[in-house]
Amino acid sequence: MADRVAIIASKGTLDMAYPPLILASTAAAMGVEVGIFFTFYGLDIVNKKKYANLKVAPVGNPAMPMPVPNIIGMLPGMTAVATKMMKGMMKKANQPTVPELIKVCAETGVKLWPCELTLQVMSINPDDLIDEVEKSCGAATFLEFALDAKVSLFI
Repeated sequence: MADRVAIIASKGTLDMAYPPLILASTAAAMGVEVGIFFTFYGLDIVNKKKYANLKVAPVGNPAMPMPVPNIIGMLPGMTAVATKMMKGMMKKANQPTVPELIKVCAETGVKLWPCELTLQVMSINPDDLIDEVEKSCGAATFLEFALDAKVSLFI
């Protein structure tokens, strides 16, 4: 097996965009070959119209570090509050934004693959994706990459 990491990014919220991007950029900095397969809502992470404005959904997220009951997340405006809170936490910790992490991934050779089937199913035009993504990738192509990986992650 090659020094390779295969990651599937399936969720498109701010809190779920960080794990695949941080892991991918870190592995690439360690000299490991990395590919991220963006599928279903994970495509929001590489969508020009959405990636810079991903949100955190507080409803049904018991891990939210809010000092209030989880049901409060249903109130109007709480998504904006949770999103602002997370962005503030990341900024305070001197962490890059999602667009900055994507740039690092691209600069370090991480393959950013949008799922071909998901593009078709969700009627997403490939032109709506950020420039850093590679040509759309089918499941078989990604699996060929993943079969030779030492680490495979589904996020």
